[in-house]
Amino acid sequence: MRRFLMAAVALSLSGSALAQSSVPAYQNADSAARSQSGDSQASSELYFMIQQLRRQVQELQGDLEEQRHKLDQLSRQSRQRYIDLDQRVLDLSRKQSAQPAESPGDASGAADQGGGDTGQVQKTREYRAPTKEEQAEYDEIQALIRDKKAYDQAIDRLYSFISEHPEGDLTVNAYYWLGEVYLAKPQLPQAKQAFTIVATRFADHRKAPDALYKLGVTEARMGDNAEARSTLQSVPKKYPDSNAAKLARDYLTKL
Repeated sequence: MRRFLMAAVALSLSGSALAQSSVPAYQNADSAARSQSGDSQASSELYFMIQQLRRQVQELQGDLEEQRHKLDQLSRQSRQRYIDLDQRVLDLSRKQSAQPAESPGDASGAADQGGGDTGQVQKTREYRAPTKEEQAEYDEIQALIRDKKAYDQAIDRLYSFISEHPEGDLTVNAYYWLGEVYLAKPQLPQAKQAFTIVATRFADHRKAPDALYKLGVTEARMGDNAEARSTLQSVPKKYPDSNAAKLARDYLTKL
């Protein structure tokens, strides 16, 4: 009887051990399969999201390039319009200058000419003072020119400044600095045009003597020595008390 009980207990223990060893093995395999399946699905979803984000970035980059191209086109068109307008004004000024002068027999004309060359002296006047915002914008442009030497960016900003703030004191300064920047690049025809605008359209502005002197310098650099001499000689006649008059005389000795 005792042997029978011991055999039954042993059989029971071996069956329990067999059951315990077989069930976890099955469960572990199933869990591993499910885990691998879940990891694969997560990887697929992550890959899809990355691809989608990559496409969106590419589309945004394309839109950005398109907008940048359009802005460049508008900037060039705006600049060209101002160049064309300034050229028409200069042509008109030259035609007016080419008209016959008043007859010397005119009594009033004779009285005005009593001072000889002093009759050619150009008086200056005050232009519209800038607002705080206008001055701040102008100072930013000056920083681009003097500190950063960002000439192309400065040219765009100068044209915009001229467009937004016409006929002000700093507007004439903007034309003058447009000439200086073009002279530094150097783009001599554009520099000549900018200096000519200041010297003719704004001959009564405080920057006009400097612009007239720089116009002569630009003409000399372009190889037009005869025209440069004529321009430089006119500086002391029109603005005898200016610093530009001395600079013009000194530059004439070098030609």
